[in-house]
Amino acid sequence: MAKYLPTIGLEVHAELKTRTKMFCDSRNDPDEKRPNVNICPICMAHPGTLPVINKAAVRHVLRVGTALGATLADFTEFDRKSYFYPDLPKGYQISQYKYPLVSGGSLNGVAITRVHLEEDAARNQHLSATESVVDFNRAGVPLMELVTEPVITSAKQASDFARELQLLLRYLGASDANMDKGEMRVEANISVAKAPDMLASADTRGTDAEGREKMQTLGTKVEVKNLNSFKVVEKAIEYELARQVKELEAGGTIRQETRGWDDAKQATYSQREKQSSHDYRYFPDPDLPKLKLSGCPEFANLRETLPELPWERRERLKTVFGLKDEAAEIFVGDHFLGSFFEETVKGKEGEKGFVALAANYITSDLMALMKAEDPRADLGEDEATDRLIAITPAEFAKLICMLADGEISSRAGKDILLALFATGGSPRAYAETNGLMQKSDEGTLSVVVHDVITANESVAADVRGGKLAALQFLVGQAMRETKGSANPAVLRKMFAEKLGITSDI
Repeated sequence: MAKYLPTIGLEVHAELKTRTKMFCDSRNDPDEKRPNVNICPICMAHPGTLPVINKAAVRHVLRVGTALGATLADFTEFDRKSYFYPDLPKGYQISQYKYPLVSGGSLNGVAITRVHLEEDAARNQHLSATESVVDFNRAGVPLMELVTEPVITSAKQASDFARELQLLLRYLGASDANMDKGEMRVEANISVAKAPDMLASADTRGTDAEGREKMQTLGTKVEVKNLNSFKVVEKAIEYELARQVKELEAGGTIRQETRGWDDAKQATYSQREKQSSHDYRYFPDPDLPKLKLSGCPEFANLRETLPELPWERRERLKTVFGLKDEAAEIFVGDHFLGSFFEETVKGKEGEKGFVALAANYITSDLMALMKAEDPRADLGEDEATDRLIAITPAEFAKLICMLADGEISSRAGKDILLALFATGGSPRAYAETNGLMQKSDEGTLSVVVHDVITANESVAADVRGGKLAALQFLVGQAMRETKGSANPAVLRKMFAEKLGITSDI
């Protein structure tokens, strides 16, 4: 790719969390399994029906814009975007064209062009090569569309942006943004241009003057639609960049088109020629009022309504708790685990050893138990909605204290966590009942040390002769004799003193 400059822009659609649809009072329920039950004459486009704007959806988009540091519109309107397809009952989609709700802003270092509001289409289901059905439950669901500037230069940067946007939508409560459910869909506009002088020309048929100028600078844009996972976003972009370079290297030209992703073949495929804005025949929707947002009290003081945002929490976790990037990312990406961690270390922020131990046990042992309980859970990435864990953060904190103070061994800590994960209860009581408290009293352990040395005189002689590695064998024997209840550090010290070892051990 050294001879070519990749340029990528993203269009991301997210279904918004509202009680009803965008322009009617039909229920907005992405989990509804029965087809065509959340519908009404308005979202089915029956003659004589009139749409009404959902204020909650408008507010969601304005809060997203506020979090992005964008410019919020004072005046806005909705437009009709005309195209014909079975999933669009009206023959047009109500969207926004000239006056979007949000302009500008940035996320994860990527500049945003606009964020606007529209209605979703129905869901087509192709039963066979000759039979298709349409479920209109999704028709009219509020849909936010975010468009980035064409400033992304790699597949990894594109997927990182999409992940951060998903986090933002969840933190704001604007959308669950589950990609596997179609609640968030990513489309990538991809082009390559020769470096350093770029492409001198491109196939610019069917574009306006501004489009021709951009294509001459950036190369011919190809849109890859409906990428339904972050991994697919990366794979599709990487494939398409390589395909375009290969085509140019062979002396060909890139055709402006829309392509899809074939997961089985791990390749993009041509769907249709890319349409331009004039093909949609946009015009203001005459059935909807134009909006003067400054006159709506529901949209005032939006910044005060924002929670701590993902990047703010990420920085705080690193600064206040000294977490490494991996642990911080897990706690930012998973609300349950993040809250569990913060409740565990509450009041102990300055105790770095305790904090590090708690973070380690949560991101390793606790996550492993949760994954075993629900193998489908995407821990550390997706927001939890139903985490059935009996052990509380307060009990978990007591367990970490016992580990940090050397009252129990690491092995005992894992056993206690396994036992209390599903039942809850006191870690100390469980340890005492099951003989897991670590013995550190030298008077009690002196008999064990004496017996182990007596039973292993040759090894003891090796230690006296300077073979310090043999010391660990004696410690292991003593741990076995005490059924793992002895403090290994205390045993090591006692063996060293008994055998006359004075060097640093």
